[in-house]
Amino acid sequence: MPKSIRRAVLLPAGALLLAALAGPAFAAASLTVVGEAARSARPDMAVLSTGVLTTAKTADEALAGNSKAIGDVIAALKAGGIEARDIATANFSIQPQYSYPQPPAREAPKLVGYEVRNAVRVTVRDLSKLGTMMDKVIQAGANQSSGLTFSLSNAAELEQEARLASVKAAMEQAKAVAAAAGLKLIRISSIQPSELEGRPMPMAASMLMKSDAARAPVPVEAGEIEVRARTTVVYEAEPE
Repeated sequence: MPKSIRRAVLLPAGALLLAALAGPAFAAASLTVVGEAARSARPDMAVLSTGVLTTAKTADEALAGNSKAIGDVIAALKAGGIEARDIATANFSIQPQYSYPQPPAREAPKLVGYEVRNAVRVTVRDLSKLGTMMDKVIQAGANQSSGLTFSLSNAAELEQEARLASVKAAMEQAKAVAAAAGLKLIRISSIQPSELEGRPMPMAASMLMKSDAARAPVPVEAGEIEVRARTTVVYEAEPE
């Protein structure tokens, strides 16, 4: 009787030991893959920052001259088909201008005048009008530019396409890696999209100069905007 009891206790213990030794070979594995995708499209919008810099001996004179010039610029924009909702003041400043004596002179700086800057941010929704519109604002008195940026009115759609494509790329990669490693995919344990890469295309800022009204419109090339997406997917897997 004692022997049979001893055997009944030892057999389950041996079975547990074998299961513990064999356990790691059959434990679920973790497979992490990163899918990337890019989508591109030609921009259909642009944002132009332009304005007027005026100097005069007094602040009143500088302000009056600047107000007249920026008013002419805004009028030219509206005459060119830009709606009021697409024109916004982006910057306004009045700064005194000083003359500084050359060393070794010790005189105090001398006030010589005032500088007024007034800039507007213009959204252009029809790129076919952009070159002509830029010419018109220069003719109207704009002598400053802080940049031109192209963008998409349907950017959200392009971003969504890139995100979905990156998920599909990750899933295809997981299937290929699992097959090569002799694993069977069980389930997705996590999906982590990364921040989208890709921004509106900027053109270099430059000083606008008075142009010849008879010459051709400013040539503008918009190129393409590319959006890149990346998604990390973690799978649970087990040996085939």
